[in-house]
Amino acid sequence: MIDPYTWEIPKDTREDMKVPVRIYASEALLEKMRGDRTLLQAVNVSTMMGIQKWAVVLPDAHEGYGFPVGGVAAVDAEEGAVSPGGVGYDINCGVRLLRTNLSVEDVKPRLRELLDQIYRLVPSGVGSEGIIRVSTHELDDVARLGMRWAVEHGYGWERDLEHAEEGGRIPWADPGKVSDIAKKRGAEQLGTLGSGNHFLELEVVDRVEDERAARAMGIRGPGQVMVLIHTGSRGYGHQVCSDYLRIMERVMAREGIRLPDRELAYGPISAKEVQDYLGAMASAANFAWANRQMITHWVREAFEKVYGRDSESLGLELVYDVAHNIVKLEEHEVEGVHRKVYVHRKGATRSFPPGSEQVPPDYRDVGQPVLIPGSMGTGSWVMVGLRTSMDRSFGSAAHGAGRFMSRAAAKRKHRYGDLVEELESGGILIRASSKETVVEEAPDAYKDVDAVADATHFAGLAKKAVRLRPLGVVKG
Repeated sequence: MIDPYTWEIPKDTREDMKVPVRIYASEALLEKMRGDRTLLQAVNVSTMMGIQKWAVVLPDAHEGYGFPVGGVAAVDAEEGAVSPGGVGYDINCGVRLLRTNLSVEDVKPRLRELLDQIYRLVPSGVGSEGIIRVSTHELDDVARLGMRWAVEHGYGWERDLEHAEEGGRIPWADPGKVSDIAKKRGAEQLGTLGSGNHFLELEVVDRVEDERAARAMGIRGPGQVMVLIHTGSRGYGHQVCSDYLRIMERVMAREGIRLPDRELAYGPISAKEVQDYLGAMASAANFAWANRQMITHWVREAFEKVYGRDSESLGLELVYDVAHNIVKLEEHEVEGVHRKVYVHRKGATRSFPPGSEQVPPDYRDVGQPVLIPGSMGTGSWVMVGLRTSMDRSFGSAAHGAGRFMSRAAAKRKHRYGDLVEELESGGILIRASSKETVVEEAPDAYKDVDAVADATHFAGLAKKAVRLRPLGVVKG
């Protein structure tokens, strides 16, 4: 233990470790990590070619594929390696927050109607298909332009682009490196929410802990209604990951790379296949930004139908959009030297500080918004980036509450009817296409989001600004 929220697994714990593992968590959260393979996977990550400083484990971490979910690793941009498992299957799964100028008193009487409209307009569920169809050529444009493609096609406002990480587009996307199968899956799912832990929630501001940051984000105070959207690249990104995991296994065989876990499969950055993956990964990330933008458009439309007013007069502005399954080329200080590194964030949110040029101008005095959604029926947090996060976690923070209970265990413990009744008794309405998904996503299937936010705050990864609580949930 370095301090009550910082722990380390030393480099000499295992002979193949290249760097230590740095864990940011309370003692209680750390104990939960010890219950699965989280820490073992982090040690495996520490063996990666070209890894810098330390492998990072965030407060919401749990076992994943190759990397723990809630894991961060930065590798040298020339001598490092890139792992698809360090990004995950749902490339650029992310969260966006919209604000409104409506109060909870305005929304509660029409909450059921509003949820029904959103459910009708935003396709959700396993294998859900979008309202629109795009040709292969158009899908490649989506992959190149990302969120801008959606805005240029009438799904939103030009100013939305200012409040998304990377402006909603990674410029080095190369849809030519994406398989035809991935494109076929994506063409049917653009503008869909999906299932599993994806959701769309109507939230109300519960309390404000940093008034200056809240004001910068247009958050007035308790009672203001907000919207959280959580989804990613759907089948398009899933297929990209599947395709390149197989390709990386061939690269490892060719290069003679031996790993402690085959799920960690990676290739050297100099390899053509890795460059191909980066182009395909960026394409999927851009697809995800376009996807969330189109859903935003239909959420605005739902509010307009219910309230009979245009969405601008309702104040439905994008506060911010963050990615949390991605690898990006960034510059960070390592041992006093500024280095270009590829930062893998797997279930991790970028958390850049005040003054960073990557933060939108209107947030530059307070830091990048960091969105940490809780589980269905609990709270969520809006935080802001800190300078200390750059040194401690390569500018990264937690991405959510983090799973605590397996889906199978949740299904054994809960019944759909009882769960819905419990949520409604707490003033939370739910609209879902699958009873099974609701049970799998029960509130107690996740860690305590307040404990995760506290650990993130006290570890110096991000600062607490605003707590939200849910009013209504749309699940796939």
